[in-house]
Amino acid sequence: MKVTVENIKGLNKDIKVFIDKKTMNAHMDEKYEEIKKTVNLKGFRPGKVPKEILKRQFGQAIFSEVLDKVLKDTSVKALEDNKIKPAGQPKLDLKTYGEDKDLEYVMSVTELPKVELKSVENIKYDEYSVKIEASETDKRIKDIAKSQNNFVDVADETKAADGNSVVFDYKATIDGKDFTGGEGKNTQLILGKDLFIKGFDKQLVGVKKNDEKSLDVVLPENYPQKEFAKKNAKFVCKIISVKKSEDVKINDDFAKNLGAKDLVDLKLLVSKQINEEYKNSLDKLAKKQILKEIENFKVDEIPENLIEEEVKILSQGMTEEDTKKSRKNFEEIAKKRIKVGLILNEFGEQNKIKVTEQEVQAEVQKQLRMMPGQEKMVMEFYQKNPSALASLRGTVYEEKIIDLIKTKAKASKKEISKEEAEKILKEQQEQDHNHEHDHPEEKKASKPAKIEKKLEPSASKKPSAKKVSKK
Repeated sequence: MKVTVENIKGLNKDIKVFIDKKTMNAHMDEKYEEIKKTVNLKGFRPGKVPKEILKRQFGQAIFSEVLDKVLKDTSVKALEDNKIKPAGQPKLDLKTYGEDKDLEYVMSVTELPKVELKSVENIKYDEYSVKIEASETDKRIKDIAKSQNNFVDVADETKAADGNSVVFDYKATIDGKDFTGGEGKNTQLILGKDLFIKGFDKQLVGVKKNDEKSLDVVLPENYPQKEFAKKNAKFVCKIISVKKSEDVKINDDFAKNLGAKDLVDLKLLVSKQINEEYKNSLDKLAKKQILKEIENFKVDEIPENLIEEEVKILSQGMTEEDTKKSRKNFEEIAKKRIKVGLILNEFGEQNKIKVTEQEVQAEVQKQLRMMPGQEKMVMEFYQKNPSALASLRGTVYEEKIIDLIKTKAKASKKEISKEEAEKILKEQQEQDHNHEHDHPEEKKASKPAKIEKKLEPSASKKPSAKKVSKK
């Protein structure tokens, strides 16, 4: 293989690749031998089909497969041997190709610029730890206790009131006739919440255990069986029990029900949870500070094709006219995002940062925990969308880079109270809101651009043929 690199302009290069016909024929012969072992043709024993017959029947398809593989292998090798990292997808222009011919092509590529990393030790950021007072932990535990439903039976003659739980069986009819969904057993309602059918709760106020109560209601518009929506229905309810809510006692048993060893352990866990909530938000501020400082690093030239891709992302959903008006501003935002992405990527490569499959799956599990009840839907989304999984991998990669930078940079460590943390976060939120109001186009530009090095060029002129069938 002979490779010649020509600088066209700036980061744009043309790479001429030449493979002589002897090498190409050797690849073809190798493929014929591979096909020969498995192909079945009438009149020939397996593995005994002459090459001339294979060539006549499968020649074009075999050549197409060989060409695909040679183009992929040689273009990747040409890029790697010349230490060229492409920004985006290289394009191939086939000059000479065909059976029993030399292969010659030109690969046009835009190279990622060289990035000289400044010393990250000079980056400064704030690292907060939040001191959680015992009273705050106690308040959170009381709130948890209040949210627990602790209903106990009342005396048989006690009438149900708002806030009480009523358990009942019901049989419902429309114009005296049964209908789908018109029967229920051990249905439980907390009176006053009006969560069953509008107006249903009110009619149960005052019932007692063993009462039978007839209720008239209008079935909701979104009733599952459309033919019954908005119809007048009569519900006959047999009251099984009436219960009132009692305060949950905050003790070791309560703590154990929540998965803690005892109340002392629960307080430690809740305190840690509150601290983590604030820490996660404050860590995002630290990341913003780090990325802001990285913007001051120098990159000589930003590839035009990456700018164009980024502008397309920023202008999604906008009219052509609005895009033209904002073009200059979008280009500046794009350059900033791409520069930060390039620098982070270079830092990751220099420090040999990798993302394991376990780390990606751990991030998927984290997403599942954030969407209780929708785990199956989220899992299917990632299974059906490899690009979404790749984006998640990119997020993990970026976080690992930021975490490493933090260990090398200068952290200004500060212990603050919960109130101080809330003030800092509120001020940042207002700042972000005002900035977004003044610069709405930057809302999509809150993260550095993902820089992908494409090593699988696409051919601009290439023959096509069906894949060889081996049966």
